[in-house]
Amino acid sequence: MITISNETLSVSIATMGAELQNIYNKQTGIEYLWDGNPDFWPKRSPVLFPVIGGLKYGSYIHDGATYHFNRHGFARESEFTVEQQTENSVTLVLETSDETLKVYPFQFKFSVTYSLSGGELKNTYLIENKGTEPLLFSVGAHPAFRVPLVEGEDFTDYYLAFNKEENAGIYPILEDGLISNSSVPFFNSTKELPIKKELFYKDALIFKELKSTAISIFSKKSKHGLTYNYENFPYMGIWNAKDADFICIEPWCGLGDVEDTTGILAEKEGINKLDAAGSFTRSWTVATF
Repeated sequence: MITISNETLSVSIATMGAELQNIYNKQTGIEYLWDGNPDFWPKRSPVLFPVIGGLKYGSYIHDGATYHFNRHGFARESEFTVEQQTENSVTLVLETSDETLKVYPFQFKFSVTYSLSGGELKNTYLIENKGTEPLLFSVGAHPAFRVPLVEGEDFTDYYLAFNKEENAGIYPILEDGLISNSSVPFFNSTKELPIKKELFYKDALIFKELKSTAISIFSKKSKHGLTYNYENFPYMGIWNAKDADFICIEPWCGLGDVEDTTGILAEKEGINKLDAAGSFTRSWTVATF
């Protein structure tokens, strides 16, 4: 387990999956990250690479060959190595190996950096193509934040606040786990979403047309919450395991398979293509209060 800290925050990260384990604010005395209770969901903040969500039949096709993946790819189930560490930052790395080549025929280096500044945590993903052929991938975040944050409050005392007025619909997850091609109306010129656990009984809320680049979790009863900033992530999932006390805010560069998918990786909606020697980076931050 790796710990980084400053005057405000103490954050720990596991080398397995480069996964956040806690975000503790010393000034508020509040833990902001879900505790991974296995009765509901044993993860806390998995890193999603090189695919997002599920694949049709659990597989994809590349250059005529079929490869099999678990949901959300293999990074979250892989051991990362520490490349660099200071008191308030750490970079963990996953690279091509004999094991990854069995399911993902690409040469890559995937770096995950966590850094602290005041009461803010920044997470940066860096993907580098180490091969001679184009690298096809998706990458995304899946942090679960505790709701409620304050003892004595309830899940329904909280709401999500978007930094721009939204009219986006959601793309339902179908019974076979694929994402519908068609959206269903959801937002109607609003910047707020009251939350209740029943909202997620049919799985995640998936958006393709959000305008916002920040989502805050606010309480109606106390001053504590957080603001989650993200840019250049074209897709968003908001999720809660049934009746659990957390909300996942999931910015994605990529998407689970849609219902009319061909199964060919290069044709997958949201797939990113990185030329030889190229690099791709995305970051998100969470500010706690």
